[in-house]
Amino acid sequence: MTPLRVGIAGLGTVGAGVVKLLRDNADLITARAGRPIIVTAVSARDRNRDRGVSLENIVWHEHAMALAVDPDVDIVVELIGGSEGPAKALVERALAAHRPVVTANKALLAIHGAALAEAAEAAGVTLAYEAAVAGGIPVIKTLREGLAGNRIDRVAGILNGTCNYILTTMRTEGSEFADVLADAQALGYAEADPAFDIDGIDAAHKLAILAALAFGQKVDFAAVHIEGIRRISALDISFAQELGYRIKLLGIARRTAGGIETRVHPAMVPAGNLLASVDGVFNAVLIEGNFSGPVFLQGRGAGAGPTASAVVSDLIDIARGTAIPVWGAALAALGSAQGVAISRHTGAYFLRLMVVDQPGVLANVTAILRDHNISLESMLQHGRSPGEAVPIVLVTHETSEAAVAAAIAEIAALDSVLEPPALIRIEPN
Repeated sequence: MTPLRVGIAGLGTVGAGVVKLLRDNADLITARAGRPIIVTAVSARDRNRDRGVSLENIVWHEHAMALAVDPDVDIVVELIGGSEGPAKALVERALAAHRPVVTANKALLAIHGAALAEAAEAAGVTLAYEAAVAGGIPVIKTLREGLAGNRIDRVAGILNGTCNYILTTMRTEGSEFADVLADAQALGYAEADPAFDIDGIDAAHKLAILAALAFGQKVDFAAVHIEGIRRISALDISFAQELGYRIKLLGIARRTAGGIETRVHPAMVPAGNLLASVDGVFNAVLIEGNFSGPVFLQGRGAGAGPTASAVVSDLIDIARGTAIPVWGAALAALGSAQGVAISRHTGAYFLRLMVVDQPGVLANVTAILRDHNISLESMLQHGRSPGEAVPIVLVTHETSEAAVAAAIAEIAALDSVLEPPALIRIEPN
């Protein structure tokens, strides 16, 4: 049997995990792929670093670009990361050289996915990326293959393990965001510079990819509305529990009459919802197909094992000769539905205000809401502290984002309101 010869660019935890998986499960992989899959060449920055795997009999290239033209490499695995620079250059060169590419690079695909798909289609080779979204959860295959006969109406998911860990710990320990973030950094769950995760960018890259697949569109990262979790407080989480919700950073893509809505933000999720029960560093995705009904996938969204597993699943497909268009259909068949701005979103909202406890405050707030045609479902206020700051929580009935934004601007200007109001969108069950 002729082996599939693999060149790996990037030997971090995932790259080393791929080498280890291909060796440890070699017999099983050969049986399932129909031929052996072997690593013949690698490239990384530090040749002397101990990665916990033997690189004996594997060619080392100082420059990743060499993998694209190495005659002993049939397929390039890009695990460098980043939307620009060497990762982009390597993938472009490999495709131009008619080499299939497997990547775990969600940023690259979210920003340049349309152009790379065009290059792959022109070259007649595969660009595969199961590992780019949700680690070991086979969500890309589920959308491109398992649910290919369905019209997808909605995809919602917990797509970032760092944020889910932070929000889970804040709920279970009653801790504030900054303290849990520091602990997450100490444990290695959060980077030294955590902005990419906690500001929602990582989840937005993944959501852009899922939306393109779900709705048969060209990937459009610029259309995604993005909010992170920096402003979520222990007080918000406590009130959410009292109201029967859990706060999760969600990525949501939804087909609407006006176009495709894509948004990443903290959301109140009913406690009985499947996504509400996903805690810690786990990821989960809920897909709603018109014939399949809801499909729920959960698992580890990162780490050497789960991500390497996803990379190898793509390698097995390519070894078998399985060829699926990058975005599930040929480029000419992809749609171009208009993105829906967040200002056009409608739903229920959680508002938390810190106000001076004095007569007339609530009347002023409710008058503003009334003027913007916003009705209230419930209100929470615990105790009294005349002249001091107290929290008031308001839960609205379904209304428009534009109306809520206008009302909050007026409420924030009241002398009795001591800090910017907290707003969290409520997702239906």
